Formats: sequence, C-alpha cells, structure tokens
Amino acid sequence: MKMKKIHGLARTALLGIATVFLGAMSVLFITPIVLTITNSFMSQSEIASNYGKIFESVTSAGTYVADRVNLKIIPDLVSFSQYETVLLKSPDYLLKFWNSVILVVPIVIFQTLVALLAAYGFARFDTKWRSGIFFAYIILMLMPYQVTLVPNYLVADWLGILDTRWAIILPGIFSPFAVFILTKFMRRIPSSVIEAAKLDGAGEWQIFTKICAPMSGGIVASVAILVYIDYWNMVEQPLVLLTNEAVDLHPLSVFLSKINAGDAGIAFSVASIYMIIPLLIFLYCEDSLVEGVSYSGGLKG
Repeated sequence: MKMKKIHGLARTALLGIATVFLGAMSVLFITPIVLTITNSFMSQSEIASNYGKIFESVTSAGTYVADRVNLKIIPDLVSFSQYETVLLKSPDYLLKFWNSVILVVPIVIFQTLVALLAAYGFARFDTKWRSGIFFAYIILMLMPYQVTLVPNYLVADWLGILDTRWAIILPGIFSPFAVFILTKFMRRIPSSVIEAAKLDGAGEWQIFTKICAPMSGGIVASVAILVYIDYWNMVEQPLVLLTNEAVDLHPLSVFLSKINAGDAGIAFSVASIYMIIPLLIFLYCEDSLVEGVSYSGGLKG
C-alpha cells in the first residue's frame, strides 16, 4: 500500500511539474502576440521610450531614449493613431494586404486541387516511373526555397511573367508539399473500399470524387491551412520575382520584413491586422486541422 501511495505521489508530482512547465511555455509563446497587439495602441514616442536603443536611430532631437528595453503590456495612454494611419490615412498598407490575399488564395485553392489529383495518381496507378517521380517530389520538398529561387526566376523570365502575380502563383500551385502529404494519406485508404466501388461499377473519376476525395477531407483542410500560413508569410519570392517598383504588387509580409525604426508603431498595428485572418482560420478550422493531423498518422477505425 505504501509503495502504491509513493507511486501515486510521484505521478502527481510529475504531472504538476509538467503542467507548470507547459503553462510557462504557453505564456512564453503567446507573449510576442500579446505585446504586438498591446503595443499597437501605443504612440510612437512611447514606443521609442520603452524600447530605447532599439529605435534610437530614428528618434528626433529632444526625444527621450531609454538605455534599457522596457517590455510593457499596458500602454500609458491608449492611442488609435497607428490604426487611423493604416486604415484611413495611408492606402498603401491596405493595398499590400489585398496583394497578400490575391496572391495566397489562388495558391491555396489550386495547389490543393492539383495535389489531390496528383496524389490520387501516385496512390492508384503503379507505373514504372511512379517511384522515380515521387522521389523527385520528395527531393524538391526537402530543398530550401532559396535553392529553387534562381531557377524559378529564370523560368519566369523565359515565360515573360516576371514582375507579375503569375510569377508567384504558378510555382506555388505546383509546390510538392501538398502532393507528398496527400499521397501518403491516400496510400492508406483500404484497397477493399476501392475494390468494392469497382465491383459496383464505379470508374476512376467516381472513385476519386466519391471515395478518395471525401475521405481525405480532414487532411486536405490541414494541408490548406499549412499552405496558407507558408505563403501568407512569404518574403523571398516577392522580393526576387516582383522587382518592378512602378507596379506595387508586394504583399504585406514584405513590408513587415523591411520595417525600419521610424515605422515601428505602424508595424505593430499592421502586424496586428495581419494576424487577424490566420487567427480566425485557425480558430474556425481547429477541429479539421487536428483531425487531419490524426488522419495523417493512420485511418480512423
């Protein structure tokens, strides 16, 4: 009995330690988001005062600059001037926001559709070239995007789509990531289900649309969310493939990546607005994301 009590106390202690550790890690990870949102309601002078040497290069003469960084969650005086500038006074930020939407939405939709069709082909048709092509997909997926950026630039220049949205959208549509994930899932679909459909007279298109695609709903939602997050935060592609300054096609992520100290207050408000869509998508699709991740490890019974 004593040994059971000791084991029970040890288990409770370990559970308590794990809870405290995970709680601390959660606070640590959510702190940047909280600071971004709360600091967006600070004035530029208060930001310069709190963050001291970080923004010293843009402070004007006579503006106080602290020697140490002071991370403040609650502003001394709530100000909406940054949001007024972003939403009303300067249309450049909203233009970049809609540039992000116009670039990312087609990539998510069409990459998912192309990946579904390609994954079905890899999973269903056993040809002599299948393994080699799929291996090439894996190699491309493992490569950092910076490695393929120069070939993408050369191909876009050859096609005459450089400095247009197509230079971003077309490579995004045919990215191998979604194909790899969906192929691994579709290969786990029981062959008995497909054979039963074939006995009922279903053709390949019906098998795809009535069986494989619906069964892949959870993982498709997961892939779509991951693809969206990846391209919503893209920086290198627009910087290299959209160089024409006369036509401003850069997404908002490029602006956030090039923030200088003078735009620090604007950056906080822009970043807060920029986070709205990802947060809403995650909150609305959380169940689908979890379901897709669980599906990727094996089919539910």
